[in-house]
Amino acid sequence: MNGITSSHFKRQEVVAVARTWLGTPYHAMGRVKGVGVDCLTLLAEVYTEAGIIPRVDIPYYPQDWHLHRSNERYLEGLSRYACEIETAPLPGDIALWKFGRCMSHGAIVVEWPVIIHAYVGRACVLENAEAAAWLNTIGENAGDAGKPRPRKFFSVFSEKW
Repeated sequence: MNGITSSHFKRQEVVAVARTWLGTPYHAMGRVKGVGVDCLTLLAEVYTEAGIIPRVDIPYYPQDWHLHRSNERYLEGLSRYACEIETAPLPGDIALWKFGRCMSHGAIVVEWPVIIHAYVGRACVLENAEAAAWLNTIGENAGDAGKPRPRKFFSVFSEKW
């Protein structure tokens, strides 16, 4: 394959599938392309459609769970399918941010810093994560305002899997 690995093709498939979700309205726990999706269900549906993971049964979660609980539910669920990586993310990897009290917003990397994600009040969009101040800077309370927002990267393509 001239130095191109099967992982490269799988990553490109993830990105291609994620692009088909662009414009899907935000809807908490929605899982229907063109109808409604949130950031968690977007990841689950894209990686399933790309043939990377089996369909994930996601238990009910209130839309504002991250504001009232410190349990790392998103992080724990993601850890079943992906490993945290210390290097810059590659296409098809996952970026995860802390909103509220825990890691609670995820996106699919197209070509870092470009991501595809769904967020309250917006459709599923393509966005430059480095240029989006709301993703990079905490501003929801005076004590933390202006601090860098915690972010982690994960890959389903890790050697662990």
